Amino acid sequence: MIVVTGATGGLGGATVAHLLRRVPADRIGVSVRDAAAARHLADRGVRVRQGSYEDPAALRDSFAGAEQVLLVSGNDPAADLVALHRNAVGAAVEAGVRRIVYTSQQGAVPGNPYPPSDIHRATEAVLDDSGVAWTALRNGAYGPLDQVLGPWRRTGVIAQPADGPVPYTDRDDIAEATAVVLAGDRAFDGPVTLTAPTAVTLEELAGIASGLTGAAVRRVVVDDARWVADQVASGVPERMARLLLTWYQAARTGHFAEAGPLLGELLGREPRTAADRLAARRTA
Repeated sequence: MIVVTGATGGLGGATVAHLLRRVPADRIGVSVRDAAAARHLADRGVRVRQGSYEDPAALRDSFAGAEQVLLVSGNDPAADLVALHRNAVGAAVEAGVRRIVYTSQQGAVPGNPYPPSDIHRATEAVLDDSGVAWTALRNGAYGPLDQVLGPWRRTGVIAQPADGPVPYTDRDDIAEATAVVLAGDRAFDGPVTLTAPTAVTLEELAGIASGLTGAAVRRVVVDDARWVADQVASGVPERMARLLLTWYQAARTGHFAEAGPLLGELLGREPRTAADRLAARRTA
């Protein structure tokens, strides 16, 4: 059995949807905070059990009988995510799971100024000490592009801090590849990177957007301090604005520049590029 955590969230839910196209429903289980929210999966024959990273005993029950578990990383900035991930790894080990697959992040290496990188590196160390086979999927940035680009559709300007090349990756491609890893016969040990095939800068995205819209979209580099102040003035909490700034700082220092072929190999096709995603967003 394959058990997926966070199955009512975006990435976990999409992964389960792709798994259902590859393996029988009775070979899939989910561990969710609210079992009622996963009723649609239970109706399809998926085993639904309540479990959360804060409750190791419930997790052990939700992982019972699983050969593999997908641990979707937490995203609550106020929580001790490493401790919560350690709970989940421990529960999987106690449940007799043979392999743990974890959703890590591209660029989870020493020196990356983006704080979540430290969380993922620490979790990978917990996995390495667990005694169980493990895979860390270091996923490329798959959030909505408008979160990175800002309100360019309204202003005609991408006004963000200095950046660097990033292989902006489609979330559904990541979910499909994760399902392929879980359902397939090919084993991946340790960290592997899943990204779109090409890394691009915001300057290049401005050019792509200009071509799609037929109107000039300019790239303006905003000073870091000015950008944080502008974010705070627009209602973003200062702590969050400073965290977001570190992402651009990591990009400009090359921590997200790697673009590898593995995602395409797993999908059996070319992954969606940032240009594809902008075009799809425009025609939606």
